[in-house]
Amino acid sequence: MRGAPDNRLSRRFDLPELEEDGDWRDAREMIDGPVRPVRTTVTIERARTIISRNTSPDIPFDRSINPYRGCEHGCIYCFARPTHAYHDLSPGLDFETRLFAKPDAAALLRAELSRTNYQPATIAFGTNTDPYQPIEREWGITRQCLEVLAACNHPLTITTKSDRVLRDIGILAPMAARGLVAVAISVTSLDPRIARTIEPRAPHPERRLAAVKQLAAAGIPTWVSVAPIIPAITDHEVEHLLARAADAGAAGATFIPVRLPWEVAPLFRAWLDMHFPDRAGKVMTIIQSLRGGRDNDPNFGTRMRGQGVWGDLLRTRFERACAIHGLSRARLCLRTDLFRPPAGRQGELF
Repeated sequence: MRGAPDNRLSRRFDLPELEEDGDWRDAREMIDGPVRPVRTTVTIERARTIISRNTSPDIPFDRSINPYRGCEHGCIYCFARPTHAYHDLSPGLDFETRLFAKPDAAALLRAELSRTNYQPATIAFGTNTDPYQPIEREWGITRQCLEVLAACNHPLTITTKSDRVLRDIGILAPMAARGLVAVAISVTSLDPRIARTIEPRAPHPERRLAAVKQLAAAGIPTWVSVAPIIPAITDHEVEHLLARAADAGAAGATFIPVRLPWEVAPLFRAWLDMHFPDRAGKVMTIIQSLRGGRDNDPNFGTRMRGQGVWGDLLRTRFERACAIHGLSRARLCLRTDLFRPPAGRQGELF
């Protein structure tokens, strides 16, 4: 099962739109048999740098690492989908199936940390696409980067929907003991049917909560990210989800109302018509209320929070539930004073 309902190319860069109408699909099936499932392909990307920088005032980090482009989890709401348009690929199915891996990431990271003018600050993983999506099992690029950062005592955060992060507890737990790491597990819905629809290839919600419990037991500060909250589809679960997060040992929780930038909005609308036709209009009406009358609000300050009556209601409910269950809303400060540049060719003799 895939997330996007189609594979239309973006119009933003004057690219032709790929269409396959019903008559052609029917004819192809008569000739070739039923359409086969789309397979995932991975292309090697030879990046020149690996640390991405930002100056956004409403993001709590100024640098991040994305070992992969595209994400096989296939979350229909993913705000990173439009990045595939830069490669002349569709933000729809291409984003989920035509992936890019950066096998030189660890070497590039080591080189960037070795620069004489480098100043350490928390590096965020999982800000664009999931660092523990299924292809990490074979490629192991995220783990290689963690090994570099661990050797340098460099702080990092991880946001993921996958319990595959448990594979790296042996690296993360010692870093946590030194105040160098925090993990956020994203849980959007506890209903398996809804989760399978909006995040078709992400692990089951119960596996994610079990990962929260194991990470917390290992002494790793772990948050639950209720992101995004989709009105009239998942918002009714907020209180119960936070109760489960607290039971699993989460230190805190965060949330973001659903965002629909660029090509995500028409994909999301088509997905609503396919899976929730009974409430599609209601969902979009509430989203537009949250976003100042538009499908998406790109403005700093409000894009991560939502606005209006619905925005206030979500924040009030979320903050109240966090207070009831003892979940922190504060940001965790990680240490930077322990950083040491990577050892050179002569090791640490000089």
